[in-house]
Amino acid sequence: MRIRAVRQDELPVLQGIERAAGQCFRDIGMPQIADDEPLPLDVLGRYQEAGRAWVATDATDGPVGYLIADLVDGNFHIEQVSVHPAVARRGIGRQLITHLADRAMADDIRALTLTTFADVPWNAPYYARCGFQTLRERDLTNGLRAIRQREAAHGLDRWPRVCMRRTLYPPAHRWPRYP
Repeated sequence: MRIRAVRQDELPVLQGIERAAGQCFRDIGMPQIADDEPLPLDVLGRYQEAGRAWVATDATDGPVGYLIADLVDGNFHIEQVSVHPAVARRGIGRQLITHLADRAMADDIRALTLTTFADVPWNAPYYARCGFQTLRERDLTNGLRAIRQREAAHGLDRWPRVCMRRTLYPPAHRWPRYP
């Protein structure tokens, strides 16, 4: 699996991946999520132009998963990570998150954040296995509060949601060495 920057001509493919990945929500009684439209091409294009959109590709260099991230309160915020169900459960999402974490550390960014459904197995429980911790309401930054307000206005609070954070540490060579 290779992870690389998204190309402009691949933006419609990302929408297809998101639509396909969203269908599993139908199976757990969340058809509104399954029917939700993916981000428009112009919005995806802004992520691509900003250098904050990556794809995981198959052997033919075709995208099978993607991740887009914002900068929120000085941290990378995972706006969306989706993997096509035909290749799900192979560590692709985790590889995309690891790629973002590596990029963050290289850019001296100390954490990744995201918002997600608390009780969906491939959401909060999955992210916890990827090193994210659920934030208490009092620990939310202003930017995360604003994101949660937008999500509530979009109707996502019909199901329990949480904000999560994964603290990143600098590479070992950056730690001071003592004799």
